[in-house]
Amino acid sequence: MKQTIREYLKEHTLISDGAFGTYFSTLCPGGMFPERANTQAPELVKQVHRAYLDAGAKLIRTNTFASNTKTLGCDKEAVLENAKCGFLLAKEAAGDAAFVAGDIGPITPGAYEEEEQLREEYLSLARQFISLGADAILFETFSDTDMVLSVARELRRESDIFIWVQFSVNQLGYSNAGISAKTLLSEAAAGGDIDAVGLNCGVGPGHMAQILSKLELTKDVFFSALPNASYPKIIQDRIVFLENVDYFAQKLSDIKDMGADIVGGCCGTNPDYIRKIAAVLTESEKSGAAPIGSRGKKAYNHRETAQEKERASKILPAKEQWFRKDKKLIAVELSPPPTAQDEKLMDAAHLLKKFSVDVVTFPDSPSGRTRADSVLMAAKVGRETGLCVMPHICCRDKNAIGIRSQLLGAYLSDIRNLLIITGDPVPTMVRADIKGVFNFDSVGLMKLVKEMNKESFEDDRMHYGGAINQNRLNPEVEIGRIRKKMEQGAEFFLTQPVFTPEEAEILRRMKEETGARILCGIMPLVSYKNACFIKNEMTGMKVTDEIVLRYRDAKTREEGEAAGIALAKEIMRITEDFADGYYFSVPFNRVYMLEEILKDLP
Repeated sequence: MKQTIREYLKEHTLISDGAFGTYFSTLCPGGMFPERANTQAPELVKQVHRAYLDAGAKLIRTNTFASNTKTLGCDKEAVLENAKCGFLLAKEAAGDAAFVAGDIGPITPGAYEEEEQLREEYLSLARQFISLGADAILFETFSDTDMVLSVARELRRESDIFIWVQFSVNQLGYSNAGISAKTLLSEAAAGGDIDAVGLNCGVGPGHMAQILSKLELTKDVFFSALPNASYPKIIQDRIVFLENVDYFAQKLSDIKDMGADIVGGCCGTNPDYIRKIAAVLTESEKSGAAPIGSRGKKAYNHRETAQEKERASKILPAKEQWFRKDKKLIAVELSPPPTAQDEKLMDAAHLLKKFSVDVVTFPDSPSGRTRADSVLMAAKVGRETGLCVMPHICCRDKNAIGIRSQLLGAYLSDIRNLLIITGDPVPTMVRADIKGVFNFDSVGLMKLVKEMNKESFEDDRMHYGGAINQNRLNPEVEIGRIRKKMEQGAEFFLTQPVFTPEEAEILRRMKEETGARILCGIMPLVSYKNACFIKNEMTGMKVTDEIVLRYRDAKTREEGEAAGIALAKEIMRITEDFADGYYFSVPFNRVYMLEEILKDLP
């Protein structure tokens, strides 16, 4: 097969192989991890590839989906060696009779600082396959576009290799990151670096056909569809898929008629599925249906219409445009109660009506300790006081399904402002019983809200901002995070409490380099005990010894609060040249202190 994949696809539908892992497990009941077989059971790997080739596959994927440092638990060199073995086995099986795609699956992300490291690992794997003579590089089962687009951009600068990206979505057409198939495919197709986009895994053929039937196709890139055989069941500790070869092949034929250029199978499929697909597509061509490959290249219409632009720029009521005011903005945090008693919070909220407050915010169980739900608390305060409210939404406690539900509920409760944060981890002492979810971080959650603004809230969109931690060890990382959040629609930023001129200087630089709208965090500490607690037990805040000493002689509540008011005014003075406003977190909801703090604010 001397043609390139691009040349082949001009005349033919390309039939891929089916699942490697689930089929491999039927041949190796001992439970060997499939990717380890590249070095430990090479003949078995070739047996799987040959079975698919004999069934009619014209493209096989290397047995390297999970060949990475995270999954294999080895260093980069060992991973690259595993990938090399996987490719050589596939190439030996395929010869010149089929294309070979170097298969790369998602690598589980770690801390923010690891992002570049993960990107380099993706690039190293792709470069390994290119150097060995792969016909294509396939990134499959991804839930977001950020990493693959960055990697594809770099690969395209280096090579003309056929780049193919597939995403995994659920029955409703959303990925684990909460992003719709339409957005995933359109973003992947838009950059010009990717040759083929598509869907794999996640759903069976019926649901995949339903999802694809709702997408508008235009000509730009090739499209692939590799659904699961069905939905798995657990029988005697084994994952079992329904045998539905005829149904699967017919649905793949329908998907081909929708415009798919590459078809095959994912989890649960085996050579019987591929054999049947090949037979059905061949028969379809003979019967006079649309010629295989005749539909040409596809892409997803991602152009913003004039109507969408008008909706995006819609002027909302002043209450919902609090961050657009031409003055120093004032945000005040009220901590929801840890019990069902909210009298003190409601008293504080009613008191805030007297002051020049633009928005009231509500943390989402900070420090991983239970408090009243931030959305429900915000809804009650907004309803009973008329204040503009903004709940914090964090990623710790809900997956994409739960967060989408929460956002729909917030919207139906007339909430239009959100502070989106990654969230504090679950406290160490309870991690054995309580697990954080962290389906994504704050940037991923912003992308989800951006998506919902297009699809669910198009006539009255949500406005959202993010947090800034000026005390991060590497300010460059935080600046990069700010830019990413702005790219995903963040319109404002609230910072960690500022206590020192050094922190103010860091924020001034962040403002200059990003142009972000920044509200500086201010925490007017109220006593010596309060200052000691924040200094010694709250991470991310820099309360200095000098600040603590200011409170040592404060013997009464009034004296402690006076010191806090003086501290707040001092921070406002050293940040007034660049701050767009202030974000007050007053200990114990003592918001009456704001009357004195704000009285001289223009």
